[in-house]
Amino acid sequence: MKLRRVQVPDFRILKNVDITFEPEFIPSIFPLGSQNGGGKSTLLQLIFILLHCSTDSDKKDFVKNILYGFTINNNSDKRVLAIIDIWNEDKTVQLEFLSYNDSYLRELLILNDKVEINNDTYLQFSATNQLEKIINKISITEKEIQDLERTIIKLDSVRKIESSEERRFVFRELMQRLQRFEFRTLKLGIANIPIDRFQDEVQTRLDISKLNIEKYYEQREQLERILQRVLKYLQSEKLVYICNYSANGNKDEEEVLLCRINNIDMNKVEIFMKELSQKIFLAAPSTQVFLFNSKESRKLLFKEQDNETDYYSHLKLAKSKLSGFFTYDFLAVDILIEAFKSARDKDFAEAIKKGEYGNSYKALINDLNLILFNKKINVDADLSGVIFKLDKDGEDLELYPEDLSHGELKRLSIYMWIKYHNIENAIVLMDEIEIAFHPDWQYQIIADLNQWSSSNQYILATHSYELCQALTPAHVKELEPKLLKQEAKN
Repeated sequence: MKLRRVQVPDFRILKNVDITFEPEFIPSIFPLGSQNGGGKSTLLQLIFILLHCSTDSDKKDFVKNILYGFTINNNSDKRVLAIIDIWNEDKTVQLEFLSYNDSYLRELLILNDKVEINNDTYLQFSATNQLEKIINKISITEKEIQDLERTIIKLDSVRKIESSEERRFVFRELMQRLQRFEFRTLKLGIANIPIDRFQDEVQTRLDISKLNIEKYYEQREQLERILQRVLKYLQSEKLVYICNYSANGNKDEEEVLLCRINNIDMNKVEIFMKELSQKIFLAAPSTQVFLFNSKESRKLLFKEQDNETDYYSHLKLAKSKLSGFFTYDFLAVDILIEAFKSARDKDFAEAIKKGEYGNSYKALINDLNLILFNKKINVDADLSGVIFKLDKDGEDLELYPEDLSHGELKRLSIYMWIKYHNIENAIVLMDEIEIAFHPDWQYQIIADLNQWSSSNQYILATHSYELCQALTPAHVKELEPKLLKQEAKN
């Protein structure tokens, strides 16, 4: 899969963006240049989040975060967020991301069917999401009813218990089971609980729960009926529901993000989107402001850091959830150690299978030493860290962290990230890759990426003239204000 075209009409600093990435260009590496403030990072993050998170319920909060402030104009029914064309084998699949007001579906159905629609609260794009919430409420309430009914039976038996110690044991068990209900009588203490009063409280709560579940059952039936109509409309319009979000930070998520998918069988959309999400990656400096973190998290960057609730702890959490996200740390030691362990395990498996150890560990060492030029790397005997050495006059001298440059460590980290995660036939978005590289290395990184995994498409947001000059002018894409100098007019 390759990114073929990206259009962003109006999102934050991005205005009228329309960039084409030619799939036939070799190498498939495209510098994306502009001066500071051009929106390069915003564009890469938007592409990554839309393609990586849209179909995964565990990641949709990142979609909601990046959409903060993306409002629908009062005089409009919808707003286009982005149009992304994906080259997939032999055809282009177009993904058009659109925002609507959630309740606007009723009007669309009236226009589409030319019939009157009942004023139904649940007739919204998010009917699927609402049904999931109701089903969850039913599950919780059914469990509540079971616990409360058992408690009523248990309290009847408590009246027959003469031992105060045994009675206290029963009440202690009930307190643990019912602590979520916050019954007032339970707060009096085990020795002072009046059974009749407690039983009345439990019965009242049980009656409320039974009324609630009847209401939830009715809502579920109503939603299931409505959902058939919603899904039929979405299918006919080639639309996929992604999530509800709040553009202004209010609790009510009144906006909804949909995706219209063209040039693909709708029965194959789910598989296509899942495969695409696994083929999109983002690498960026850890000092970057990441719009897919919450507004509250981003504000922490301007506050005193306390190592527990600071900006970087939120960033670490995001990295743990976003499998395609990587930051240029000084050295990705964890990835290196895992690579050494993996190579060791492969060699051991070979020894069991064939009677001789394999060469995976040796090959890894050789590859890493080539990256480091005149330095060598190995892992601690207990696999707790890595060791660097310098071959000087035939003697290996151990190196300290300050003996390796930021650029060397970064280059090694990028290599390990691509190789260890087997990133191939993927769309790799890289923000400011040139930081800490000498101009010669900024030029060289193009050849490096092509050598390390030539099947990938790389889009490199950059300020570097040297990096751009390593490719043809047609490879270089620009955002305003443009990075490259204009040729002097005759």
